[in-house]
Amino acid sequence: MISENDLKDLIGKVLKEIDLSDAGKAEQVAQAVAGKVESAAANSAAANNSAAQVDDSELYDITAIEMSDFFAIENAENKAEYMKLKAKTPARLGIGRAGPRYKTETMLRFRADHAVAIDSVFNEVDEALVAEAGLIAVSSKCEDKDMYVTRPDLGRTINEEGAAKIQSECRKGADVQIVIADGLSSSAITANLKNILPALKQGLEGYGLSVGDTVFIKFGRVGAMDHLTELTSGKVTVMLVGERPGLATGESMGAYITYEGKVGMPEAGRTVVSNIHRRGTPAAEAGAHISNIVKKMFEQKCSGVGFRF
Repeated sequence: MISENDLKDLIGKVLKEIDLSDAGKAEQVAQAVAGKVESAAANSAAANNSAAQVDDSELYDITAIEMSDFFAIENAENKAEYMKLKAKTPARLGIGRAGPRYKTETMLRFRADHAVAIDSVFNEVDEALVAEAGLIAVSSKCEDKDMYVTRPDLGRTINEEGAAKIQSECRKGADVQIVIADGLSSSAITANLKNILPALKQGLEGYGLSVGDTVFIKFGRVGAMDHLTELTSGKVTVMLVGERPGLATGESMGAYITYEGKVGMPEAGRTVVSNIHRRGTPAAEAGAHISNIVKKMFEQKCSGVGFRF
């Protein structure tokens, strides 16, 4: 951008170069000024582009270091003991300070992790991943992520086109209906789906339970599982959904499980397994755990607050 002072200087130089005694020279002045401004703008843009060409070989990804390994306290009396504490939590401990403020690297790490959380919410699950997993893809009544965030009610219902697709393509009356939803973290689905889905299906089939066709609901909230239950008449429904991301991770998945779910059921009727990610409960282990919970639900004929692990 050319500042006002720079523009005044350009005009002044042009006026000195041109004889204004002839009124007909006014157009010549205007053209000359325009030419000077255009040239200055081009030079400014070129300078900015040159400055932007940074050698990224010297840059590194600060998020590559786990928070449990990040330690920024100088001259700590017992760093080894502090690191033992950090290994037990993703909390931002031992981040140091510069006077009353965060250190530069600590602040940059905070902003980087915050950006990861935002991307987790607003990115979308790759259609190729959905196709590779053999999922029946539908959508909620939300049209995009902005609508998903601002209209939770629309995310709890499958749209008419999706409902018709489920009615025509899904098996009905299976013991267990599995559904995947991007929820508040598409990154959670991307990171965990390939490991959790096979483990879950294998575990359920090992207990002698029939499993329906797995459905993927784009822009889906937890309540959409109840709509799916009514469409497929599944006895138990398992929804794997991206959890709200935080600064610790953007890849956490949750599993919501209902026995004879229905639209309008209370939230207390759901059993939940949270923190499914590589630093929480690993995806494959979670799949086996969820299948065991489902088996017990058939034994107890309930889910939610009345269910006993």
